[in-house]
Amino acid sequence: MNQELHVVLGTGPVGLTLAERLVAQGHLVRTVNRSGGGEQIAGSVRVAADVTDRGKLAEVVEGADVVYNCTHVPYQLQPQVLPVIQDALLDVVGRSGAKLVTVETLNQYGPTGGVPMTERTPLAAQGPKGKTRAAITERYLAAHERGDLRVALGMAADFFGPRVLLSSLGATVFPAALTGGIRLGLGDIDLPKSYTYVPDLAAGLAVLGSDERALGKLWHLPVAGPHTTREIHGIISDLTGQPTQLTVQREPEPFGPYDEAFMAEYREFFYWHTEPFVMDDSLYTSTFGGSATPMREALATTLDWFAHTAAKGL
Repeated sequence: MNQELHVVLGTGPVGLTLAERLVAQGHLVRTVNRSGGGEQIAGSVRVAADVTDRGKLAEVVEGADVVYNCTHVPYQLQPQVLPVIQDALLDVVGRSGAKLVTVETLNQYGPTGGVPMTERTPLAAQGPKGKTRAAITERYLAAHERGDLRVALGMAADFFGPRVLLSSLGATVFPAALTGGIRLGLGDIDLPKSYTYVPDLAAGLAVLGSDERALGKLWHLPVAGPHTTREIHGIISDLTGQPTQLTVQREPEPFGPYDEAFMAEYREFFYWHTEPFVMDDSLYTSTFGGSATPMREALATTLDWFAHTAAKGL
């Protein structure tokens, strides 16, 4: 049987989880980051490359059937760097003939006043990072329409799961939950909110890479719930047997790994925590089937990962 080559650009939580899934599906998998180091997924091959270097990018995607853009750019650099990455992908992946699947985020919609977000929600971001994301989405879809590139876009909500540290459900929540310490909540924790479990995101991206119906469109990948953040903390307490000790910040102020510089950039997206923030995944599920992992199961697996990571002293 002819094995497909799938190239994953970026080895953060999403890229690594996606690589695991693609290997399990029997694909040849090449993962790419700038250093060539970091966690290695068994059964995959790691290559060092800067994706903005078009010559090197052409080398790493040569022969690929599908390329996944899971690169991560710090908030403060996004307006400058994300368009440069897109330029390289449009050029190099377009010429290669491979399909491109890219991860997008809800910040390009901007505040909706609590109206659930669908793939038809206007791209009405108000800040520079959200506007950059919106322009990137529009440019990908236009490139597909012209025939320059075969692309599918997978949209995610706020991430959580194994390997996810810098998130509102990350290193400020799970380690403290395991020890009975103080966890962080942001904004109004009684509002409904969608969270994306990273293994569900990876599963959705793999579907977009394998199904021709995905091409030329933006898809909201599966999310559980919605749940309020208070409900999620209650489930965590039930799973750990530890009391809920929670500090709630109504404004984007530094806390733990969120330093002043990070929170200054995150201010643009703090509306995620001050109005209902619900992503509708029904177009994806009605087209491709499947559903998100139930929240309790996802939280239990995430707690296990943090517990094992702490036990290893990492």
